[in-house]
Amino acid sequence: MTEGVQRRATKLVARMQNFNYNDRLKMLGLQQLEERRMRSDLIEIFKIVNRKYYINPELFFQLDEGDRRGHDQKLFKKRFRLNVRKYAFSNRVIDNWHLLPASCMNCSTINTFKKHLSSELESEAVKFKVCHL
Repeated sequence: MTEGVQRRATKLVARMQNFNYNDRLKMLGLQQLEERRMRSDLIEIFKIVNRKYYINPELFFQLDEGDRRGHDQKLFKKRFRLNVRKYAFSNRVIDNWHLLPASCMNCSTINTFKKHLSSELESEAVKFKVCHL
């Protein structure tokens, strides 16, 4: 629904009405709202896991003790029947977190993480999952 507002607003820009939505976004230098939300969620996970906030990360996430491929900061994903818990922040972001390469995990500051994350999103080497609510 919110995406529809952005879709309509981009049509209001002069000489943009005849282009499709993705082309209008590229010409205006914008991203889809779902992609911006995903990027913000990944940044928040980084802050929580790396203790950039004064909160206990175990309140949101549990480290996955299994020896799996990829980076060493894998999070355990709990299974829920109810959509309320299934799509809660602490559960819906884990799949995309696991898709990030180790170079993102090894960042020491938020700004370097953002730069690595932006390059991953632009390269589209990794297909992130967008959660449709």
